Amino acid sequence: MGIRLLLVDDHVVVRLGLRMLLESEEDIEIVGESGTGNEAMRDVARLLPDVVLMDIGLPDISGIEATRQIKSQYPQTAVVALTIHEDEEYFFQMLDAGANGYVPKRAAPEELITAIRAAAANEVYLYPSLAKLLVRDFLSQQGGEAPEASLDALTPREEEVLAWLAEGASNAEIAEKLVISPKTVARHRENIMHKLNLHSRTELVKYAIRKGIIKA
Repeated sequence: MGIRLLLVDDHVVVRLGLRMLLESEEDIEIVGESGTGNEAMRDVARLLPDVVLMDIGLPDISGIEATRQIKSQYPQTAVVALTIHEDEEYFFQMLDAGANGYVPKRAAPEELITAIRAAAANEVYLYPSLAKLLVRDFLSQQGGEAPEASLDALTPREEEVLAWLAEGASNAEIAEKLVISPKTVARHRENIMHKLNLHSRTELVKYAIRKGIIKA
């Protein structure tokens, strides 16, 4: 079953270009196009796409606000930002709104396609130069936070799964690497999130960086 994708951009030419690019991918089905944030929210309710490819600069409400409302009402729908904006303000606001990915419009087509597939698998994809902003923000946070759960709470196998998750591997990829079933990986992932009081892949990456599980 393919990835059902909704395109959101106020420029018809941009949507046409995206359609031409993405329709060649066998696993991606474009189910609709929206030109404004309000149209996007209506189309998500009507079409129930797996992924929304969201521009930030829309003529009515921003893509950030549209993302926030979509994720609030349809948490199973993933959102990937595709935007000209590469500054910290928009980047962090979009992540806070619940986006699964953030890709600048200057990115290579392969990176956009990778981001869409990652989002459909409930993973997070961040363009490398923007990921550095996230790492820097995580590392700059000092004090004032509740004590974090220790890695000692995890089993050795859960630590292995945590490391692969933090590196961006999917459940299927981890299952293959560790010679276990994807269902077992999903169970380990659920246990990890519960034990460490984490609620998203982004929080998991943040934790892994601070603990030195992956390098910044």
